[in-house]
Amino acid sequence: MPATSPVINRFATTWRHGRSQRSGTFGRTMELSLTFLVVFFEVLLLPFALLLAWAIYCDLSKSEIPPGIDQPMKLRILHWLLILSSAVGKILENLCLCSEIDFIRFTQEGKKMGEDPKLTILDLAFEGTPVRVYQPRGMAGQPKRRGLIYFHGGGWMFGSINSYDHVCRYMAKESDSVIVSVGYHLAPEQKYPSQFEECLSTTVHFMRTAEAYGVDPALVALGGDSVGGNLAASVCQALVTRFDLPKPLAQVLIYPGLQAINFDLPSYQQNRAVPILYREHVVAAALKYLNKDLSVTESVVQGRHVPSDIRRRFEKWINSENVPSEFKARGYQPSSASSFLDNVYEVVKQALETTFSPLLAEEAVIARLPTTCIITCEYDVLRDDGLLYKKRLEDHGVPVTWFHIENGFHGVINLFDGLLAFPSGKKGLDSIVTFLKSL
Repeated sequence: MPATSPVINRFATTWRHGRSQRSGTFGRTMELSLTFLVVFFEVLLLPFALLLAWAIYCDLSKSEIPPGIDQPMKLRILHWLLILSSAVGKILENLCLCSEIDFIRFTQEGKKMGEDPKLTILDLAFEGTPVRVYQPRGMAGQPKRRGLIYFHGGGWMFGSINSYDHVCRYMAKESDSVIVSVGYHLAPEQKYPSQFEECLSTTVHFMRTAEAYGVDPALVALGGDSVGGNLAASVCQALVTRFDLPKPLAQVLIYPGLQAINFDLPSYQQNRAVPILYREHVVAAALKYLNKDLSVTESVVQGRHVPSDIRRRFEKWINSENVPSEFKARGYQPSSASSFLDNVYEVVKQALETTFSPLLAEEAVIARLPTTCIITCEYDVLRDDGLLYKKRLEDHGVPVTWFHIENGFHGVINLFDGLLAFPSGKKGLDSIVTFLKSL
């Protein structure tokens, strides 16, 4: 073999040594990466998997998904995520990192979507309350439009302008209406009746300045879903007794909670464990809003908080007999009220005020209410609140447009688009748009 030069020998030796160093470095890097992945799996993924398994177990062991509900598997997945966020929130609260409520709010907050070529969107404050105004473009030179003041749902403790951004954009564009989304301050930081008072003052401010936003003051409607429907109904009742403002054009009540007397109506029995709102959740949210001890929850569910004189007074309005028979076919069992407990009444008596239970309003107030749109869902504990209010309004000559989502559940309007969209949510939202366009 021909002899190699000393230079080539030195180069070959250096290259082999560098290759060996590079191989060693690469090996150590791979080893560190694998170690990191193992630690990551053990520290984060494994606990997450256990929490997810626990959420699935809680859902399967406690919830009931009726066969007629819209996309039952998708609803279960949604419920798993909600249980999971609550569980993580509890852990973080125990670690003193943040409260459970704050974490759930963070997971549900969402964010403001980008610019929309069909809308002008303004973030403002009315009387110190954040609002977001959605104005259809091309309003210059056009007749004044109708407006809808919208109060979001969320059990008085959750929900925000951002989390309802997609809903309000859709209503504004499809109905060609100005939508005012109200970011009222939440419980438990703010106690009852501050949300009602805040929503009322915000509404009065807008009605007095409506023309600045291209809205005819005589064409202002109020609306909301769940507790937002409760707030809309209460504010509307307060406004119809005033003479310094135009009467509201209409009210849009989407699966509203309207009374705290009877939690044993057919819908409360039939849907007591249907996600995403259990019967016990309704009572617990009400007690937290009132800043009361949750220890009385079961007594309130049993109706032991209502004195006999109050029960007799409102029985003609809040009675299972007023619920149409077709809504009692699914396993409803009439039951008698449990014995009254004065100490429980003293804790929750504010829940029987009309600003909390608008279904209890006086006859004169009910008779003055404007045309009303009520949305109910078959698989919702609050279904019968809407049905009872519908009957009471109609008995007093108030025009009512009723849309019933036969395969819907509580909260479905907010799930009309995205990965967890439900066709029944889109159907319900389109019904609201149809009603607004008819005004």
